[in-house]
Amino acid sequence: MANIFDINGKVIVVTGGLGQLGRNYSLALLESGAKVVVLDKYVTDSLVNSAFGAQANDESLIFLEADVTDRKSLVEAERQIYEAWGAPFGLVNNAALDSPPGAPTEENGPFETYPEESFDKVMEVNSKGVFLCCQVFGTRMASEGRGSIINISSTYGILSPDQTIYDYRRSGQEMFYKPVAYSVSKSSLMNLTRYLATYWAPQNVRVNTLTLAGVYNGQDERFLENYHKRVPLGRMAKEDEYSGAVIFLMSEASSYMTGSNMVIDGGWTAW
Repeated sequence: MANIFDINGKVIVVTGGLGQLGRNYSLALLESGAKVVVLDKYVTDSLVNSAFGAQANDESLIFLEADVTDRKSLVEAERQIYEAWGAPFGLVNNAALDSPPGAPTEENGPFETYPEESFDKVMEVNSKGVFLCCQVFGTRMASEGRGSIINISSTYGILSPDQTIYDYRRSGQEMFYKPVAYSVSKSSLMNLTRYLATYWAPQNVRVNTLTLAGVYNGQDERFLENYHKRVPLGRMAKEDEYSGAVIFLMSEASSYMTGSNMVIDGGWTAW
């Protein structure tokens, strides 16, 4: 049975691969034998070394600079991948923008005054960026007659944010709300997944959504206290706790799974 999780030698692209979760997906795939393309908007030696350390020199890793909102940039990256390793087998659409608790006030203000420019920027990366990556890399995969695409979504893409978590921020003069754009962008991936799953099923390209909850990343104690109360397991995820699902969705263990939404959230959406 262990062989059904084998991804040895498969070429897999991870967008936003230098970020916290992108790095963990990339390392997990690498350790499982895949050839991993770490795609990010800015790729420098210092960023690569900071994220991957000594493993940055692994011959099964390629670091490429590309903007997920720029189709020409993605086409050039796909060309380089094809010349180096052939057609990609997998794509993890991980690159995304959010407005974290520490963002400027106007980014986390009330809905009524949320900036149009902020909405457009988040949608461009989180929704259009995934569309373009699927179009560029997925088209190549379909031409090869195989592949797996994972669109990374969020619990806030299937449920409204629990604004009570941020009550402590509003107890003074601050008007803090989890903004609308992230939720709208992440919910859009659900039907992009379903559309492509049916569209590319004849070419044996599977497309699934992986919906995740929060992950520890230096959040302040008041936020963590409130967040933990909202989760049945009583905590946020550790940064490596989502990687197993990525391996599963890339392997033959999920060979009959497409158009689905896999939720890993500590029980957040169970109540």
